[in-house]
Amino acid sequence: MRGGRHVAAVSDVSFDLAAGECLALIGESGCGKSVLASALLGLLPANAQAAGSAVVDGIELLGADERTLARTVRGRRVGLVPQSPAAHLTPVRTVGSQLAETVRQLTGVRGRHARDAAEAAAERAAFPADHLDRHPHELSGGLAQRAATALALIGDAPLLLADEPTTGLDRELVDRTADELRRHADDGRALLLITHDLAAAERTADRVAVMYAGRIVEIADADDFFRGPGPRHPYARGLLNALPEREFTPIPGLPPELGDLPDGCAFAPRCDRADDACATLPRLADSVACHHAQEAQRVRTA
Repeated sequence: MRGGRHVAAVSDVSFDLAAGECLALIGESGCGKSVLASALLGLLPANAQAAGSAVVDGIELLGADERTLARTVRGRRVGLVPQSPAAHLTPVRTVGSQLAETVRQLTGVRGRHARDAAEAAAERAAFPADHLDRHPHELSGGLAQRAATALALIGDAPLLLADEPTTGLDRELVDRTADELRRHADDGRALLLITHDLAAAERTADRVAVMYAGRIVEIADADDFFRGPGPRHPYARGLLNALPEREFTPIPGLPPELGDLPDGCAFAPRCDRADDACATLPRLADSVACHHAQEAQRVRTA
């Protein structure tokens, strides 16, 4: 709720995610990606509510109470690499002690073995061992991000939500983080990668879901999306074409306010293919929500 009225930050989102698979969720800031992750873990603010169904490892997340989420879900069945890592690190404890405590809570391992497991998690996340005795305020943004990633990897949860896990990292560390997350999936776990970094998504994902104005507008195989026929939705094509290594052409205009969405296609005011048909809200059909998807497909393959 905002300003005394209800605002739908995420609407009609539906997807499945198999063990051993990475789904990259991409889209501009404010489209609802992080809200979706927060809803799955019961971390929405008090004035927000989630409706629908989300089942992970046999547990219904959206209907679970706080006790179930805290003791059974978070860290154990669903791990989180948060978008704002500093807010998830305890300021008065060193990174090493927080990692060791997480090991004890999630695995039951104690003593020196817990410290060894903490160091192993830090290494997986490329967090330097000589910084384990530092407090969060002594870390750069990139180091805090790597510390949060290490914490998320400890439980080897069946589902890992990685919300902008490469923020503040240089290209080499982005690639290393993406590869570690990919290994997490290759070991038989599911990974939902929320990211603005399309290079990281291309390196990591099996499938790509594109979100715009709170809705998923396309779901595609990653190879087709990045290297094959390409996206079918005009917004998804615009995201790729904005990359420097491609056309370096920005999408015109700005995303709409979620509290003031048009009745039809939310992307229509920015789309060069918009016509009268776009006054009706397109539904996700054949993995794309666009009235002109088939027309665009024919143009690209002609």
